[in-house]
Amino acid sequence: MPGNFLNPVHDDYKYDPDKHIPDLSSKVIIVTGGNNGIGKAAVTELAKHNPKRLYMTARSKTKYDTAMEDILAAVPTAKVDFLELDLASFASIKRAADEVIADNDQLDILINNAGVMGLPPHPTTKEGYEIHIGTNHVGHALLTKLLMPLLLSTASSSSSSSSSSPNTPDVRVVTLSSGAHNMASSGVPISRIATPMEGTWSFSRYGQSKMANVLFARELARRYPQITSVSADPGRVQTPLLDEKFKTRDFTTYFQKTYDLFASVLDPRQGAFTELWCATFDKAKVKSGEHYVPFGHRVPGHKKSRDEKHARELWEWQEAEFKKHGY
Repeated sequence: MPGNFLNPVHDDYKYDPDKHIPDLSSKVIIVTGGNNGIGKAAVTELAKHNPKRLYMTARSKTKYDTAMEDILAAVPTAKVDFLELDLASFASIKRAADEVIADNDQLDILINNAGVMGLPPHPTTKEGYEIHIGTNHVGHALLTKLLMPLLLSTASSSSSSSSSSPNTPDVRVVTLSSGAHNMASSGVPISRIATPMEGTWSFSRYGQSKMANVLFARELARRYPQITSVSADPGRVQTPLLDEKFKTRDFTTYFQKTYDLFASVLDPRQGAFTELWCATFDKAKVKSGEHYVPFGHRVPGHKKSRDEKHARELWEWQEAEFKKHGY
């Protein structure tokens, strides 16, 4: 496999969120997909550090309530707000963004964590996009776009500074990618996003969505230098989602055994470390437009993920789609 697909762990900073996450009492934070797996682990760690406001997005209040049982067991003082969000629906994304904007005068950290993998063959989002790219990339791109005025106003305010750089604005967007982006060696099939992508293996479609995440983070950094935008690879994480996918015919026993032989297998808490590092570590160490693997180690990513023309084309395509739908 090319690049860092097998995700060796580079613990450059001996990362420990209990020690390295600073006081967050001035920060408003959103974690998408915070009700399960890596996202729930990230919310749990952030809740320990007194955030001004911490949102967990989930598709239902029931999913939020179930997650909060675990979070409160780990952090009895945790205060986490529910934000209903279905990234496969533009209307749901708009409602969520409107709620955040109406209730807050700042947004310091947006962690685009949510994702889907290995869904049944050829479903689409409500607007007709292939479900993996539509949810993992297009949905997050629209959410980020709708929240951009609040992110930018926060970046221009002194309240957004970091503890290590008190006079420097510090607003961050962290987009979760994966080593699977290396599988999309030809990039994102932009002309096919608004189709079910029939005939394409589900893991290939997932890899293309993860390539889109890296391209999006890089282009966001280029277009909005006021904001720190990075992509984060969590590593090979032992989650119920991935374990279930390894049981399907798309993920053979041979592939799993080969993968785990060379990969560093992490638990969900460790899987959250890289996005937490990107979101809260010393701003001087987090370089906008870059791609990070466990734990806070900067790597180039696949060469196609550094294709500026491809990133621009993807951005222009999504903007045209948003305009077509009235956003």
